[in-house]
Amino acid sequence: MSDIQNLGITGYDSVRFVTLNLERSRRFYLDLMDFQEVARSTPELEEESGDESAVFSAGDIVIECIESKRRGSFADYHRRFHSAGIATVNFRVRDAAEAWRRLEERGATFVDDLKEFRDGDRVFRSFEIASPLGNATYGFVEKREWSGFAPRYVDLEVAPANRFSFQKLDHLTSNVRTLKPLVDWFRDVLGMEQFWEIAFHTSDVAPHARTGSGLKSIVMWDPEGGIKFANNEPLRPFFNKSQIQLYLEDFGGPGVQHAAFAVQDIISTVAELRERGVKFLHTPDNYYDAAPARLAAQGVSSIDEDWDDLRRHGILIDGADGKYLLQIFMVEAAKYYDEPAAGPFFIEIIHRKGDEGFGGGNFRALFESIEREQQGRVTV
Repeated sequence: MSDIQNLGITGYDSVRFVTLNLERSRRFYLDLMDFQEVARSTPELEEESGDESAVFSAGDIVIECIESKRRGSFADYHRRFHSAGIATVNFRVRDAAEAWRRLEERGATFVDDLKEFRDGDRVFRSFEIASPLGNATYGFVEKREWSGFAPRYVDLEVAPANRFSFQKLDHLTSNVRTLKPLVDWFRDVLGMEQFWEIAFHTSDVAPHARTGSGLKSIVMWDPEGGIKFANNEPLRPFFNKSQIQLYLEDFGGPGVQHAAFAVQDIISTVAELRERGVKFLHTPDNYYDAAPARLAAQGVSSIDEDWDDLRRHGILIDGADGKYLLQIFMVEAAKYYDEPAAGPFFIEIIHRKGDEGFGGGNFRALFESIEREQQGRVTV
């Protein structure tokens, strides 16, 4: 009897991001985020696939950025339908063959066959399945004595870095027009469980408004691997005016809206990232006027950080029962680069102080901040 409880997921392995400009992505991750470039596609792989890849890492976060070099490549196919963004989410599993067997029993749609590479005692096995997120795929990777990124990539020797102490990929958030098919797929195919849920609309506080925006969010998770996925849909009234719907229009369908990077000291991280030129969503000043009383009512009477520092850097805070989390969100790539095709993807920085939730008290502030940015974004 296998000791694998579900699919044997032990965490995220990596995400594959289709970029418009690989050199620009390289500058972003190396110069601004202090990631390391740990691997590159080999010339042979590039000739065969038509794509060029670079792999960046900090802590346990691994981002593969991939740019199309000819028609018909994987990245070119993605770009036919979508702006730049995450095309594949890869999980690390203990046994790829066992994960395949269980997924096959549950009706998963396989994109390719189970592939195996051996180099002495080193073993790399992987496969991908289709998902309800448009053209996005989910991959499953098993590594035994395999210390590098993947076969047919050159692993680079790099000096230790990661000055911001990025720890791991805390969660991914996806936007869809209707939640149920995606949530059912997470449950019935990936075997995940519901972790959290919230719903709200701007009309809650402005009932006579003639416009507005809302969302419903359900977080699914794999208890064995600890990975979490937040999933959003638009909420009536003004369904088609929701910022979730606007994301779908900008991206070209459902997809991963943002990735959350966990850090150990969010204040110093955000302060230096701002100095380096990283842009974050604006938090209204009056958010901090009400935050201490809101937290106290939720059971958080004191925090370790200075409220003036949080206000100065625009960091959000939420919690309950003596535990809390701090988070902030970068502007979307399209606005960052003043280029619509760069897409609506963005990065969240999160620092957990015992709270494993998703900042329900911050959802509205984030939601309204995204709306303000969307209203001022470049359009075509």
